[in-house]
Amino acid sequence: MEEKGKKKVFLLLLVMFSTFQGCFSAASQLSSKIKSTQSKTANSIGSTAVFPITGNVYPLGYYSVSLKIGNPPKLFDLDIDTGSDLTWVQCDAPCKGCTKPRNALYNPKNNLVPCKHPVCSAIHSSGNHQCESPTDQCDYEVEYADHGSSVGVLVIDQFPLRLTNGSVLGPRLTFGCGYDQSNPGPNQPPPTAGVLGLGVGKASIMSQLHSLGLTRNVLGHCLSGRGGGYLFLGDDIVPSSGIAWTPMSSSSLEKHYSSGPAELFYGGKTTGIKGLQTIFDSGSSYTYFNSDAYNTTLNLIRKDLSGKPLQDARDERALPICWKGKKPFKTIRDVRDYFKPLLLKFTKTKNVQLQIPLEAYLIVTERGNVCLGILNGTEVGLGNLNIIGDISLQDKMVIYDNEKQRIGWVSSNCDRLPNVDRDYNEDFWQPYAADFGIIEDNYPAIAEEINKPIKRKSSESEL
Repeated sequence: MEEKGKKKVFLLLLVMFSTFQGCFSAASQLSSKIKSTQSKTANSIGSTAVFPITGNVYPLGYYSVSLKIGNPPKLFDLDIDTGSDLTWVQCDAPCKGCTKPRNALYNPKNNLVPCKHPVCSAIHSSGNHQCESPTDQCDYEVEYADHGSSVGVLVIDQFPLRLTNGSVLGPRLTFGCGYDQSNPGPNQPPPTAGVLGLGVGKASIMSQLHSLGLTRNVLGHCLSGRGGGYLFLGDDIVPSSGIAWTPMSSSSLEKHYSSGPAELFYGGKTTGIKGLQTIFDSGSSYTYFNSDAYNTTLNLIRKDLSGKPLQDARDERALPICWKGKKPFKTIRDVRDYFKPLLLKFTKTKNVQLQIPLEAYLIVTERGNVCLGILNGTEVGLGNLNIIGDISLQDKMVIYDNEKQRIGWVSSNCDRLPNVDRDYNEDFWQPYAADFGIIEDNYPAIAEEINKPIKRKSSESEL
């Protein structure tokens, strides 16, 4: 890829291959106990979990969150990705693509998820795959649009959570233990332990927490342009007013946080580009426009720069399109006289606009050049889709409301955790208030089959 300093093009368009075994488990198999647990927790415990974020768009190229997994808990740094469902961590197993030292890997302990588990069924791209045996381990293979991939096995373990209402929980959630990771792009992968999948599918961590009745099916993030920010699961900290809401698309993009159509403006004037379908994706460092929108935007920018003291910086490697001035730039403030803001107007909802100021589509590099943080999505296989990436989501609280099927945003100070007790981020010294262990309590037949060693897939060398 032409993009540098970036963890990947984006973690988007999650493709689950059919090389692993699985079978569907009917919802009727859930016991009455978990139903009563959901009802109880939704009313008495349901709240919001808030996590500090580290990282930046440039030069790191990713935002990540540290989550504790297991009992006793162990910290894992995960890329936050609203563009995919499956959460996975690097696995302490015979491994081809693991770059972490052994003490930073996840160590499965008799907690493999069998083929009959509902989350195993959920990660199938179609329903025509049958289990050779319902008790076989649930293998997974996931490939992302930048051709990066992860192969591994599903496991289940505790995720210690402290909620904003003071509850301390240890829900058992299903995720991937990845033993083969591939990163064919020119850039090194980020030094994280895996991916936190926050998409709309049933396998996502958000969906699992909601199914247990612990939170409302609402999540969001606030990415600071100065680096860092916070992630939240639940709706307790969502402002009651001031948010620009637009409906989620009900089209074929429904597996992603998509919205549209939108009209593109530059410098307060329409570009003539309308009907843009957009996907909000925290797994993408930069924003991607389809060829028409990209070329139109670039041509308007270059027309504006005509006669101004900027030249193409062809030796800059941070991004494909960069400019240099008479002297190195230090911040975006130094180029305010040369560029104009962008804007997306969502035509299905009156007066709903996504402001894209200069700092939301430009970066200043370590060399002091200014670069366009919008890339041509058609060239990387996105077709006519458009990705709103981290660069354009900075300094906004962005909310993904799956319950009301809408996406919202509001300008915000992302440098402080909101409405959180002063000791919220201390270590989890308290005993768990609840352990929602769905395997032991509600799937006794499954519990008998999880005490098996990991078996590597025979096809991993074909990646």
